[in-house]
Amino acid sequence: MRIVSLLPSATEIVCSLGLIDSLVGVTHECDYPPEVMGKPILTRSLIDTTQDSYSIDRQVVESLHEHRTLYALDEELLRELSPDLILTQELCDVCAVSYTVVEKAARILPAETPVVSLEPNTLYDILETILLVGRLTGTEARAQKLIDELITRIRAVESKASSVAHKPKVYCMEWVNPPYKSGHWIPEMVRIAGGEEVFGLEGIPSSRASWEEIAQAAPEVVVVMACGFDADRTERELMLINEREEWQSLPAVRNGNVWVSNGSAYFARPGPRIVDSLEMLAHAIHPELFPEPDRTQFRRFRPLAAASLV
Repeated sequence: MRIVSLLPSATEIVCSLGLIDSLVGVTHECDYPPEVMGKPILTRSLIDTTQDSYSIDRQVVESLHEHRTLYALDEELLRELSPDLILTQELCDVCAVSYTVVEKAARILPAETPVVSLEPNTLYDILETILLVGRLTGTEARAQKLIDELITRIRAVESKASSVAHKPKVYCMEWVNPPYKSGHWIPEMVRIAGGEEVFGLEGIPSSRASWEEIAQAAPEVVVVMACGFDADRTERELMLINEREEWQSLPAVRNGNVWVSNGSAYFARPGPRIVDSLEMLAHAIHPELFPEPDRTQFRRFRPLAAASLV
């Protein structure tokens, strides 16, 4: 089988099912497992992602307003790779190559080449996408075994968190400037981990927040999970807003309960490692109950330490 994955989460799913040798093409953002780094790359970003979060947001807004795509897809390479399965998404045109672009490019391939869109909105939807990929690739039994293992871990978090009476108010920050509310599977994960997400509604897209409503929500815990940023980059972005009056007014900030994450690899990537994200979130909400994750991927925001990264 020859699989092209145009989504980092799909790449992880394919590899978790033991199909890395069947993976013939990936995106410029596919970086896990490390073995995929040498695969042919079919995409590139058309915006400057080295700029700060405010400037990146301006570029995205302008591109979408002008109906311009955010990513380029190498159609000639796609033809050369001759896949018999293409995995993509329709969930978010900002996060990956749009389905419309992929569908158009796939017209150069034989008509029977399936283009499959993975569109999870909830945590359990993510597990269903793993099963779907298993069915498409003849590895359904392997997929079901992986799902069973992930469900066991989810239930372990839920069981332990349910023993705690206090459910802290949590703000999951999906972008730094402008700030965004969480969406899709994130509010569900907060609930499972024993917290109360102050904005997010389960299963719906993220949306912009105002600083005034963030201050009014007064979260006790803030977890920053900016799409496309690792933990170090997230800390640098937070330093740019750290002196804002509204930010400094938050109980989470005053009490040193702000957490930074590798949002790109975990929270914003709906693949098998989403359960790692749940376990990280559980530690932030109830650190007395759950073990500390790898600090290179998830840690408390320390402004003095972060200042050296700016």
